[in-house]
Amino acid sequence: MPAQRPTTELDARYSSALTPRPGASEVTATPWDEAQGRLAAAEIFWVSTVRPDGRLHVTPCIAAWHEGVLYFSTGRTEQKAKNLAHDAHCALTTGANSLTDGLDLVVEGTAEPVGDPALLEEVITAYETKYGPHITSPEGTFHGIGDALRGGEVVLFAVAPDTAYGFGRDNGVYSHTRWTF
Repeated sequence: MPAQRPTTELDARYSSALTPRPGASEVTATPWDEAQGRLAAAEIFWVSTVRPDGRLHVTPCIAAWHEGVLYFSTGRTEQKAKNLAHDAHCALTTGANSLTDGLDLVVEGTAEPVGDPALLEEVITAYETKYGPHITSPEGTFHGIGDALRGGEVVLFAVAPDTAYGFGRDNGVYSHTRWTF
């Protein structure tokens, strides 16, 4: 299930490469390794799903990047679980809240429920390592998520990227990278 090495493309139409400003002519595509590092480090993601009537549903979530796949969870009765049961296509987005600096990332793919107990344990460990006391401490916001995942009250979804996008801003110089898997 891990994503393959993608093809990487700078889309100059939406990058500063076509805009006459300092540094714009040197704009290059963001390397996939850098994007993966940012996916691994990001604490908050926004997951976008589609309701059965076609309306979008967007909500924040925590997620773990593990061996080329992005994992997130939700309760079985939550809206995003209902949406994914109807249409498993989704997008997870993370990034910076700045107009001039940062890298925003969008991962598009199909959310697959994780049923393999060994993989489930690997991802629980990845969550615990990444979020620390937020998951491992009894006072943590997400304490008990591991047991909820093991018990089936919460569903773990795996999203191997089909396409991903990076929208970079380096002191006002913009880049738009597309990774296709």
